[in-house]
Amino acid sequence: MARTKKTIDLDLAKGIAPGVIAKTKKRLVVVAGRSHPELAQAVGEHLGIEIAPTEHRTFASGEIYTRFEVSMRGTDVFLIQSFDQNVNEELMEMLIMLDALKRASAKRVTVVVPYYPYSRQDKKGRGREPISARLVTDLIATAGADRIMSVDLHASQIQGFFDGPVDHLFAKPVLLGHFRETLTPEERATLTVVSPDMGRVRVADTWSDSLDAPLAIIHKRRDPKVANQVSVHEIVGEVAGRTCLLVDDMIDTAGTIVKAAQALKANGAKKVIVGATHAIFSDPATERLQDDAIDRVVVTDTVPIPEERRFEKLTVLSAAPLLARAIREVFDDGSVTSMFDGAA
Repeated sequence: MARTKKTIDLDLAKGIAPGVIAKTKKRLVVVAGRSHPELAQAVGEHLGIEIAPTEHRTFASGEIYTRFEVSMRGTDVFLIQSFDQNVNEELMEMLIMLDALKRASAKRVTVVVPYYPYSRQDKKGRGREPISARLVTDLIATAGADRIMSVDLHASQIQGFFDGPVDHLFAKPVLLGHFRETLTPEERATLTVVSPDMGRVRVADTWSDSLDAPLAIIHKRRDPKVANQVSVHEIVGEVAGRTCLLVDDMIDTAGTIVKAAQALKANGAKKVIVGATHAIFSDPATERLQDDAIDRVVVTDTVPIPEERRFEKLTVLSAAPLLARAIREVFDDGSVTSMFDGAA
């Protein structure tokens, strides 16, 4: 009688679940919406890959259609979409792209939103108000995102709105490197970092430490019933005869920044330089930022800045190297936190 050969599952013997080892490897894919193709292209170049070809259409009725022209099955996708004046249309386009990726069997989708839409509506200031930042996060999650990546969130608590990983990047290294290279010895010797309001004091304080410069704070009061209306009250700190570096996360209509700069000059500041991450530049920001109280404006390209919104005193720095490095860290299961000395 023939003896039956006994087979042993070596995986089980080692305490490992039995299975099959696949020959497939992770594939990093970058796709982009139509809001900021220049930034997406620059990110792709830093990563050494092309942006995956995508068909975009907007029908006469305003409906948006998206189809990926190549297979997305099993890929690790990073969807780049920034937001400018067409925030609602661009948000809908991003959600439709997410749905298409989910149905195309992408393995993981990370939404890369350099500027997070509705980030200023992160809490209720008065009764019967929405928390729109939370709503946007819910929409992103429902559409199929596994992870979110953004730069300089207006409110850090937005990270807690998403039930999954959120990579909060900071543009400070990009801006800081520029100022270290371009500030003259005289400007460095008289430099004071200024927070335009109480909400940005913590950020300005880190700038103060990095540049080894004193800190000043502008106290302002905003009318909650009137949008984009700010009145500057008093300055805490010494600014007379100083080069003042105003740091903020965004410039929208530029009302806050211009009034802050005017207050600094009225109190004896020698120069006022503005540094900000997100150049939203809603009208009449471009006109306001050319005010004599402001000597230079330095921003990043997290938001598209068309030629008609650019002016002589404006310097635009690329956020692509920052985003590309963060994408690579996430894809390689590395550490995004290491990019910011443990702050992210």
